[in-house]
Amino acid sequence: MKFKVFTVVLLGLCFLALAVMSGAIPVTVPGRATDKAPAAEAVPAAAIPTAKSMPRVTVPPTAGPTPVRTASPVPSPTAAPTETPEPTAAPTEAAAETAASAYTPKPTTAPTSEPTAAPTETPAPTTADETAWWEPEAVAVSTTITWVRDPINNVTDHDVDAFALLDRSPEISLPGSGPQILIIHTHGTEAYTPDGADRYEALEPYRTTDEEQNVTRVGRALADALEEYGLDVLVDTELYDYPNYDGAYARSGQAMEDYLAQYPSLAMVIDLHRDAIGDGEVAYGPVSDGAAQMMFVMGSEGSLSYPNWEKNLALAMSLQGLVDEAYPHLMRPTTLCSNRYNQQLTPGSLLLEVGATGNTLQEALAAVDLFAQAVGPALAARVGA
Repeated sequence: MKFKVFTVVLLGLCFLALAVMSGAIPVTVPGRATDKAPAAEAVPAAAIPTAKSMPRVTVPPTAGPTPVRTASPVPSPTAAPTETPEPTAAPTEAAAETAASAYTPKPTTAPTSEPTAAPTETPAPTTADETAWWEPEAVAVSTTITWVRDPINNVTDHDVDAFALLDRSPEISLPGSGPQILIIHTHGTEAYTPDGADRYEALEPYRTTDEEQNVTRVGRALADALEEYGLDVLVDTELYDYPNYDGAYARSGQAMEDYLAQYPSLAMVIDLHRDAIGDGEVAYGPVSDGAAQMMFVMGSEGSLSYPNWEKNLALAMSLQGLVDEAYPHLMRPTTLCSNRYNQQLTPGSLLLEVGATGNTLQEALAAVDLFAQAVGPALAARVGA
């Protein structure tokens, strides 16, 4: 009898072990999720790192297409900075940018008297499918960044009533003739997550000289959309961050001064960028209804003089209010910083981040189209005001 009971128990344990191994009986290990948690659909702005937090990997520059400027500004007699920091001021981004090193081309090899070797057969051109396109290592995650208590992320000591500014109408006057708006790109090589046919050869992660894939393409699209409302827009596609990234703001600032001198009718300057949100493993792409979320980054008075910063901030917030009224959540909270970003050069100067590294080019193009639909009529109404 004992032998029969032992045999039955042994057979039962065997059947139980086989059931667990085959998955017929699920086993949950404490503290371990059985499925990957889905990405959050709405995340507070403060919960995700922003302000160019993706690490840059230094890569020697490669040959790229010659930059083309839609309209060439009159050369300035000097390229000296317009302002000098106070002796007691700590080094700032603007001061650091002016210390950029110049690009030195490779020396040309001197000719020799040796006989020239017979030319080798030229290989057939590489097709698009055979090109070694860059693919990001970071996983792109789509999310929506929401406002938290305030439509502005104020990281300065200035006291700002953001809601009051948000409800204002744009306080700007656009002339009836001549170019009214300049779109420029301090970091023109900034690009997006490759997707579908939107692929490119990268200088560094999320950077390319391909003007059909970087932010200069987005700037041209914004200009086209604004011109649908009768606005006169200039677009500068020069790559001020190539071949040297350092010093880009000093170079783009000099170009802005040249444009303002050549075209006194310019009343707005939009420095269009692509943001970076995430870390080395995750690249966030903030979206709203299939379009990349956008954000103004505005400077203020700090260690360097910037007397008209409040007027520029008021313009940015009024435009943000127009976009939010037409397309809620398309705009992320404006970031107010102590840097100037060349905005001290003229009233009507804005820095606009269109999407981030985790967004696609098509999401960025959709965003500027909606942006123009929201602000275009209001700007057109200010012509001659």
